[in-house]
Amino acid sequence: MNAYVIVEVTQRDAQARERYSAAAAPTLKTFGGEFIATGNLEILFGEAAFSRGAIIRFPDRETALNWYNSPEYQALIDDRTQGMDCRFRLLG
Repeated sequence: MNAYVIVEVTQRDAQARERYSAAAAPTLKTFGGEFIATGNLEILFGEAAFSRGAIIRFPDRETALNWYNSPEYQALIDDRTQGMDCRFRLLG
C-alpha cells in the first residue's frame, strides 16, 4: 500500500532552500519516491500555517521512513532548517 509524505513549507532563505531542494529530490528516486503534487497551498478551512506544499508518494510506509531517516537525506537537514519553516507528515 502506498504511503505519502505531506510537506508544508514557508521559505526563509532562498539560497538554502534551493540547495536543499536540488539535493533532496535525487534522494527520493533511490527509495522509489516521486512528487505527485507541489505548489501554493489554498486553505479551504482552518488556519494557514504554511504557504506551499508537496505530496510525495512512496511504495509503502517503511520505504518512506527509510528515505526520511537515510544518511543521504539527513545530511540535508541543516539547509532545510536554514531555508524554510516546514512540517513533514506521513500518511499510510
